[in-house]
Amino acid sequence: MMLDGEVVVISGVGPGLGARLAAGAAAQGAKVVLAARSTEVVDQEVRRITDLGGEALGVSCDVRKPDEADALVAAAVERFGAITGLVNSAYGHPGFGDLLDAPEKALRRSMDIILFGALNMTRAVVPQMRAAGRGSVVNIGTMTTRKPMRGDGGYAVAKAAMTAATRSLALELGEHGIRVNQAAMGWLDGPGVRFHLKMTAEQRGISEQEVYDEIAARNPLGRIPTDEDCTGPVLFLLSRHASEVTGATLDVNGGEYMPA
Repeated sequence: MMLDGEVVVISGVGPGLGARLAAGAAAQGAKVVLAARSTEVVDQEVRRITDLGGEALGVSCDVRKPDEADALVAAAVERFGAITGLVNSAYGHPGFGDLLDAPEKALRRSMDIILFGALNMTRAVVPQMRAAGRGSVVNIGTMTTRKPMRGDGGYAVAKAAMTAATRSLALELGEHGIRVNQAAMGWLDGPGVRFHLKMTAEQRGISEQEVYDEIAARNPLGRIPTDEDCTGPVLFLLSRHASEVTGATLDVNGGEYMPA
């Protein structure tokens, strides 16, 4: 299996992509550590993974707090040994609206979770990866940093900072055998997008299917990629199949945005 023998920490595990990433990594042989501030979803996913024969540990963690990131890593190492993979998927959205209208408090909170939270988590796991002589960090980015979408400016700003951090960390950590990459997600057909479809349909007086079809028509595959179908590129970047890939951004959006 692609992640056999790996110990992978995933932050920001909620009912969408984070949970699917944890399940996917476990299915590929990894021992997985699921982290989130609320453990309700984490506990459910840990039970689901272990019921299927996988190994998983759930830990409550606010990535904005370095001591909690350190405690998470200590618990993971005690249970499974050296950590070799990290997925920074924790995020906070400042709310939809024009960037200059967004409350500064909300923008700073988003930056604290997305950028500084990812740095806290990476800082905590790097000693483990250095000791192991290898490791892979995958930051979850967004298509809105490459194709701006009105209303998403505050979220894009924080994710763009993470993009810059990805490349700098790749440069700085490569000598220790640690790779750092980013998977830039587009629309993800999961709980968040389903809420958006319902809200937009009600506002415009059309069906949810019509809203879905409008979004799906923007990409060559003609569908909104599901959370589950978008886990593969992240698992690939975590794996040794991507041993020569670092500092890269992999677009995962059904072709809606194509880099030059």
